[in-house]
Amino acid sequence: MLDIAQNSISAGAALTRISVLTDTAADRLTIRITDNGCGMTPEQVASVTDPFFTTRTTRRVGMGVPLFKLAAEQTGGSLTIASEVGKGTDLTALFVPSHVDMTPVGDMNSTIAILIRLNPDIDFVYEYGIDGRTFTLDTRELREQLGGEVPLDNEDVLAWIAEYLKENTDDIKNGGNI
Repeated sequence: MLDIAQNSISAGAALTRISVLTDTAADRLTIRITDNGCGMTPEQVASVTDPFFTTRTTRRVGMGVPLFKLAAEQTGGSLTIASEVGKGTDLTALFVPSHVDMTPVGDMNSTIAILIRLNPDIDFVYEYGIDGRTFTLDTRELREQLGGEVPLDNEDVLAWIAEYLKENTDDIKNGGNI
């Protein structure tokens, strides 16, 4: 996930949306990452799942998207990518959580906190939900509350973000609705 989000940052996105939504009745986990970065040409979209394709000049392989696609497909899921040059990219992965080959999603709260810590000038919207119970962290709203006086990478702000993510994730997992 961190690598996929990093692709958005490298593409010049000022806003990256990340949603992790589970529908237990449908046995589906949907992970969607959308950005307003530079986007990709149709040829790049067609090649981005090839591990030997990358637009980076510092290395010759790009494993993030191919591994993400493989992880989804191993569960019987899929990966779709839509992109438009100058507008951004939308990547959606569908997983079947009950499948024996489902890999753990990992600590999304820490992933989001790290993204904010390392990229305090970029906005992130993170949505987490289970069976229609969701919460959202939107750094644009947080910036507004802070009045532009305190940066997002301030230690007190980061501690608040970490606690907000934990409390709301726990609440959703325990059946609450935010």
